[in-house]
Amino acid sequence: MTAGAATVPAQAGTKNRPAPVVTRAGLDPALVAGRGAIVDFLEQEAENARTTGTVIGPDRTAYTLPAEASGRRAVKLLPGQHVEFTLPKAANAITVRYSIPDAPNGGGITAPLDVTVNGKARKTMTLTSEYAWLYNQYPFTNDPNADLLHPDWWITECGCVPAATTPFPVISKPFRPMHFYDEQRLLLGRTYRAGDTVRLTAPARSNAAWTVIDLLDSQLVAPPKVRLLAANVLAFGADPSGRRDSADAFDRAIAFAQRTRLTVYVPPGTYQVNRHIIVDNVTIEGAGNWYTIIKGREVALDEPAPDGSVHTGVGFYGRDASDGGSRNVHLADFAVEGDVRERIDTDQVNGIGGAMSDSTISRLHIRHTKVGIWFDGPMDNVRVTDNVIVDQIADALNFHTGVTNSVVSNNVIRNTGDDALAMWSERTANAGNTFSRNTIQSPTLANGIAIYGGTDNTVSHNLVADPVREGSGLHAGARFGAEPFTGTLRFTDNTVVRAGTYELNWNIGLGAIWLYALDRSIDADVRVTGDHYLDSTYNAIMLVSEWSVKDLWSINGVHFKDVRVDGTGTSVVSGRVAGSASFENVDARNVGAVGVNNCGSFNFPPTGSEFTVVDRGGNDGGGAGGPWLAPWLLPNTITCDDRPPVVAPPAPAPW
Repeated sequence: MTAGAATVPAQAGTKNRPAPVVTRAGLDPALVAGRGAIVDFLEQEAENARTTGTVIGPDRTAYTLPAEASGRRAVKLLPGQHVEFTLPKAANAITVRYSIPDAPNGGGITAPLDVTVNGKARKTMTLTSEYAWLYNQYPFTNDPNADLLHPDWWITECGCVPAATTPFPVISKPFRPMHFYDEQRLLLGRTYRAGDTVRLTAPARSNAAWTVIDLLDSQLVAPPKVRLLAANVLAFGADPSGRRDSADAFDRAIAFAQRTRLTVYVPPGTYQVNRHIIVDNVTIEGAGNWYTIIKGREVALDEPAPDGSVHTGVGFYGRDASDGGSRNVHLADFAVEGDVRERIDTDQVNGIGGAMSDSTISRLHIRHTKVGIWFDGPMDNVRVTDNVIVDQIADALNFHTGVTNSVVSNNVIRNTGDDALAMWSERTANAGNTFSRNTIQSPTLANGIAIYGGTDNTVSHNLVADPVREGSGLHAGARFGAEPFTGTLRFTDNTVVRAGTYELNWNIGLGAIWLYALDRSIDADVRVTGDHYLDSTYNAIMLVSEWSVKDLWSINGVHFKDVRVDGTGTSVVSGRVAGSASFENVDARNVGAVGVNNCGSFNFPPTGSEFTVVDRGGNDGGGAGGPWLAPWLLPNTITCDDRPPVVAPPAPAPW
């Protein structure tokens, strides 16, 4: 059982079955109360279930299956083995997060997974690795046998710049495998009771050498929604079997709905759509995202589009902001399933895109697109709520350029290939936005939530778990050409668990929250209040600048208050920049190294570090080395240990 996980009492008649263990992001739900999305499913980690397979992990080393698993552990099944879950509540549907091997030369395979309930009613899921398994350097490749994509880049593994190395360095292949997991949903065909058992079996006939099961979500899905007074896409020629392309039928239904002020209704079915559907002043509703699936192939364009795209694919797009954008768009209750298997940054192959002001995106399920939702502003007042966005090649959502007064709330995000949620103020500042009560799990690259410049934005009550590489849980970065931070940036009442990842290029560990001055100084009012940083792999808090600009930029005006740090592999605070930060009522325990690792900007003047720690009182606790904020550390004692030994902390527990 995962430390701190919650057991749900078994129901009557199930006394010989173990009580199910329910978690949220691999933790006891009591440890994350009030943080993250409120959802209608219950999460069960495979390592807490009964199995004839092998538990793998824990491991936080990038390029490994456990590192990308929720809670950093999973169950590996060989053909003929199974894992069995006990339902904690009545359910008629499950979601399985899994991994199977790639094909030897890339491109993925398919393999069966048998599902039985109480030993009966067998259904077979067809698992795939066609949307998983990326390799090599950014922007990655599907070819496990590829040579270096960038022969002149620094290679941490050999500590060299290959173009300057003689002989040319030999890399092990596949080089840097990642993005191992995918997930699938299954309607069970009837409602089962709490205490019934769901067994997942990798059958002996499987062509997969192994099948890894990470977790199972179970839920009771409501019947399909029906809207009678609507522009029903079937009346305009849409094909719910998915055999014919329905894009033109969607266009006709939208045009009719705009004239008549009706809602476009998409009944249960799978609809093939292989291009963008342009939406403006329209409401489109499905029967529920388990029933209405809009699915498309990625299509190569004969010549690049004006925006640089070389492919198109399924997606709902507002008009371009340069054309005035779209308004009054409302999308709800359907699934968008793309066909994106590689990262091409110029491609517009996102689930939702364009500019949409005064709009809502609700209760969608989006997977296998490049970015689930990418908004190019300027635009104002969009609400993105109650969605599930999984298995993306890049971000789950990005507010790019001048998105204002908008909210992203109560969404579940897993397995992104870049920042899960981002605000990127390129050219025009994002302002007055809030990311709140979202649950983010296992971003394989970059951060859970990242804010790049902007004015008066808020990140609150989110739950971020298990970032893997070159990023961490929460991030504020003066980088990527973003406009400066102005006004107040707030991080409030978030929980970050098993974060503080390894930064590949610097060869150091990051903080669970980290602020980074690369393009300019950060001197706005940054307030971090009420956050919990649990089981941080390295530091809990990091303030840092790039070596090449360390004497140009600083970070000032950052205030930490009422923060809890439960377990760090190294320090509570790592200062690797000039500037200052204040701390008030920051309580810490199970600290692996000195509480403050103060390197400043690495000039080591006799007057002390260029980074100043301000003690505003109430900073308690620490680790084996004593109080984390001991008086001798103040205000700027140099305590620089570039790569201190990592001491794995115990699992989080009630405070």
